[in-house]
Amino acid sequence: MYGAVDSAVSRLTVKKRTSRSGNRAAGGVRRVGMALSTSMTSRSRRWAAPALLTIALLTIALLLGGCGNAAPSSAPATPAPSAPPGATATAAASPSPAASSSDAPVDIDALYAEIEDQVVKLRGLQPKAPVARNVIDQAGVRDLMTQKYREETPAALVKAAEALYKELLLMPQDASLDDLYVDLYSSSAAGMYDDKTKQLYVISDAGAIGPVEKATYAHEYTHALQDQTYGLKAVIGDATDQSDRSIARTAQAEGDAYLTMGLWAQANLTAAEIGQIASAKYPEAEAALARLPEIVKQPLLFPATTGIGLAIADWSKGGFAAIDKRFAAPPDSTEQILHADKLAAGEKPVDVSFPEDLASRLGTDWTIPIQDTMGEMQLEILLREGGASNSKDAAAGWGGDRVALVEGPNGAVGVVLDTAWDTEADAVEFQAALEPLVAKLQAAGRSVAVLVPEPGRVVLVSGSSDDVLGRVANVLGLAQ
Repeated sequence: MYGAVDSAVSRLTVKKRTSRSGNRAAGGVRRVGMALSTSMTSRSRRWAAPALLTIALLTIALLLGGCGNAAPSSAPATPAPSAPPGATATAAASPSPAASSSDAPVDIDALYAEIEDQVVKLRGLQPKAPVARNVIDQAGVRDLMTQKYREETPAALVKAAEALYKELLLMPQDASLDDLYVDLYSSSAAGMYDDKTKQLYVISDAGAIGPVEKATYAHEYTHALQDQTYGLKAVIGDATDQSDRSIARTAQAEGDAYLTMGLWAQANLTAAEIGQIASAKYPEAEAALARLPEIVKQPLLFPATTGIGLAIADWSKGGFAAIDKRFAAPPDSTEQILHADKLAAGEKPVDVSFPEDLASRLGTDWTIPIQDTMGEMQLEILLREGGASNSKDAAAGWGGDRVALVEGPNGAVGVVLDTAWDTEADAVEFQAALEPLVAKLQAAGRSVAVLVPEPGRVVLVSGSSDDVLGRVANVLGLAQ
């Protein structure tokens, strides 16, 4: 048995650990966080939400408008429409007005082929094979998304993620993460490209093609071209415990697809059609999104909303050739997406890892159900949800991290979050920003310690009891 350890750092004698460098992936289970969401939505599927189409069109219109609507010499010039109003949420669209505004028959295959030709000419990537395309209704996509979620997402992963979120007070104690995901996936897709089956799906309850369906097809077909050119799995990677990197690289792919879609829409849709996309309502999906905890919702939105900015920054400097170059060296962290100077400098995350035999060190019947790297974006959410008023500033200066959920006999549970920072001042700021979260954890009955074993490193340990806290701290060499 380990002696009682309270939350006062002075009660722990801390030992320094060896320095860390490089970007070696530590061992563990699948990725955490949505970061967990990114792992749970599966790398094999790229899906678009109707309301995000509006966000993309608005962002592109505003950013290009700020540059005088001028495209770089290496990118096709396109007319800029009036900016559509912004929207939030992912959603399942009602049939597009344009899809039912005429009784004239439409050759859907010919229309899709035309959009493909336009996207190829705009994006500059040549198809290597035809893409199987499917038009399904909303009921069909609900069944498809739910089926793929069940097939590709281990129940143990969902359970472990839920436990981690609840231990960090990132989701309500009575909520079910599995129910939230099923709720979201069954109400929020406008289209999907599956890079495992190479199938492309567009959702249309009317069975016809309106502006939402057209824009969605341009977006998803861009993913198909990316996959045929670069291999989406190769770009995003298949590491099972690196969600921060996965989110960043997903932002690379999504930003490109949303930018291509936006430029395609500017060139090929009328102002009235863009207005139809902007004015569409998605109450069911908006409600599903609103029910998601921030730690699930924001990483889901990040690749689209922030990835657009990354794509536009590259495109404005060198057209799609610059974006192609980025695919050869994609970002390694959300920090690089959030800070252009970090990306330009090629600043790699610091490797932070736990011992491979951590579970056995903890003792008989102890397990590590899940561990991951959270990254700057998810750490900001942790701080903000914990009550820090300066969460963005405190998360900036991130160097690397590792988080693990530990579980033992008789309901024993704990979380350890080990973080590395660019400077000692950054570490001090993060440590101070943890104080509101620590207070909430203690109020919820957790035993908590915030440790600074060396300059530039801060470790948060939380346990269901003092014994758990002391056990984890001791086996990690943080106390003796």
